[in-house]
Amino acid sequence: MMGTKRDYYDILGVSKGASSDDIKKAYRKLVMQYHPDRVSQEHKKEAEEKFKEISEAYAVLNDPKKRSLYDQYGHAGIDSRFSTEDIFRSANFSDIFGSGGFGSSIFDDILSGFGFDIFGSSRRGSSGRARGDDIHYEFSISLEDAAVGGSKSISFPRFEMCPECKGSGAQPGSTKKTCPTCRGRGQVTSGMGFISIAQTCPTCRGEGVVISAKCSKCRGQGVVRVNKTVTVNIPGGVDTGSVLRLRNEGNFGTGGYGDFYLHLNVKRHHVFERRGSDLKCKVKISMIKAVLGGEIEVPTLLSKAKMKIPAGTQPNTIFRLRGKGLSDLKTKRLGDELVEVEVEIPRKLSVREKNLLLELGKLRREL
Repeated sequence: MMGTKRDYYDILGVSKGASSDDIKKAYRKLVMQYHPDRVSQEHKKEAEEKFKEISEAYAVLNDPKKRSLYDQYGHAGIDSRFSTEDIFRSANFSDIFGSGGFGSSIFDDILSGFGFDIFGSSRRGSSGRARGDDIHYEFSISLEDAAVGGSKSISFPRFEMCPECKGSGAQPGSTKKTCPTCRGRGQVTSGMGFISIAQTCPTCRGEGVVISAKCSKCRGQGVVRVNKTVTVNIPGGVDTGSVLRLRNEGNFGTGGYGDFYLHLNVKRHHVFERRGSDLKCKVKISMIKAVLGGEIEVPTLLSKAKMKIPAGTQPNTIFRLRGKGLSDLKTKRLGDELVEVEVEIPRKLSVREKNLLLELGKLRREL
């Protein structure tokens, strides 16, 4: 980062007393907001810089040792002891989204401008060829679908290996020559003070060779755009923010296919409010039913159920229907349904009804 650095806590929007979970939650939210694939082309550069800034803040604040130094000495305590590479090398980004998260590939791509691999591995295989980009796709489902899960067919555009040139980008029968820019190394280096930074060669894109004649089908890109349909098995209990990964269903690269990430959004329900694995709804009962008690029928997410109302039930009393909620993704335990009763007061009464209530009021010495 150039110029005066902003406070790491301000960057993530957390207090100095924030827990590790609070820091992860804030970072996860910002990653979703500033991921370059989620912004327009004109804002992509700005998003990448912001991504680097929030990732550096997370790398420091989520490490107890670095955070302690930062709290005592500010940026000077970090900059005097760690290089940019050291800050990121020990940071664990891969568990931010759990087993269904973004994975390391996004951070590899965005932070590659620093000239090192923050995960100790690279999207490039042993041959030096780069995997294709991951695809991120947002998909909305109903609360009912989230409860029961099931298979969904999803179609999306992706880049696949050109069948004509087999991904080489060269016209069949043509030859390749050593890249004049990097001289076959696939990387170019530049110096910043005592730090030497290696970056992917812009001419050959890391391949080390350039083609003499471009493939007529893909125009030298090595990929063609197609519509791909995949079947995704959605587990019961998913919620907004859940991310499912399909390996090798992303875009093609000379080192193989990237991954496909499905970001789920559970739509609001017109009856139920979700609270983790529990569901809450409101039902109306008559004044007589609240006073004398009885049995009512209440909605559940997939059907209906009978519920007893005790005599003397007060307005806004909450009853619990065991096992009528959603499945917990981790424990598989079913949540409950919370039913809040609202007592309806009649707006109009017949003469007889009014007289009976007057008589009741006198008997209870309330009139």
